[in-house]
Amino acid sequence: MRRILAAVAVLATFAASSACTSGKAKDEPAGTKVDVGVIAIVDVAPIYLGKEKGFFRKRGIDLNLVQEQGGGPIVKGVLAGKYPFGFANVTSLMAAQADGAPLKGVASGVASTGRAGRDFSAIVVKDDSGIRTPKDLVGKTIAVNTLKNIGDTTVRQSVRKAGGDPRNLKFEAMPFPTMNGALRNGKVDAIWVVEPQLSEAVVAGAQVLASNFVDTAPGLTVALYFTSDDTIAKSPALVAGFTEAIKESLRYAETHPEEVRDVVGTYTPINDTVRIGMILPNWPQDINRASLDKVAQLGREDGIFKKPPALDQLLP
Repeated sequence: MRRILAAVAVLATFAASSACTSGKAKDEPAGTKVDVGVIAIVDVAPIYLGKEKGFFRKRGIDLNLVQEQGGGPIVKGVLAGKYPFGFANVTSLMAAQADGAPLKGVASGVASTGRAGRDFSAIVVKDDSGIRTPKDLVGKTIAVNTLKNIGDTTVRQSVRKAGGDPRNLKFEAMPFPTMNGALRNGKVDAIWVVEPQLSEAVVAGAQVLASNFVDTAPGLTVALYFTSDDTIAKSPALVAGFTEAIKESLRYAETHPEEVRDVVGTYTPINDTVRIGMILPNWPQDINRASLDKVAQLGREDGIFKKPPALDQLLP
């Protein structure tokens, strides 16, 4: 009888333990819910992979990725407390920091390949447009995702490098996914796009005019993951965990390009031709400070920054 009671007790304990474990896996949150502002472009593939692979979950972060049109809205979202973390291009961050915004980069976001004609960013025109060099863009209308940002700054640099006057360009803001249609319909003369919209444009017959990131600086650091000073002060352990997770995600993306191609299709619609043909960016751990000095210089020349950004305060 004692043996039967002992067996029943063991089974009951095992069942209770299994129920608790099962309940936790299915019903309980992975940890602290964290909203992150991102853009539906190839640049952020690592953070989507990191979520899929559990890099954030194992650090107690229940990641929720929220798509915005560009870096500017994401910066505003982080400053307003909408997002603890965000992904934004370096011009957006420099402009905000120069205006006194309490922001801090936590990790590199994405970088140019440095190869002209084989970068994940480009200025694109219709094949029959008559625009043959960036100099021909003078007086033309170019689509960018947000105004007074890294798009128009680097497009201006391509025009400047080709001998054109970068002051006489017209920029129109629109979401990346709508740019190809606007180009084909003649609403704009050129578009600045990144992947996967770059490959979509090329597949549709458009031509790459210039690699604007390559024209700006070798190995350009294009964007950062960042947070606010307030989040750093109130949640240092969360910031440390997020930083570790995003760095692990960047390393994984660098060594698993096919998984990158697959994950992009989970957050923005692409066909197989585009998925296979996309030019992937670099996701280095290190931030290219010299390239950011160049962007800061160009931003001052273009009147984007009211005063020089303090990069030492902004960078991790």
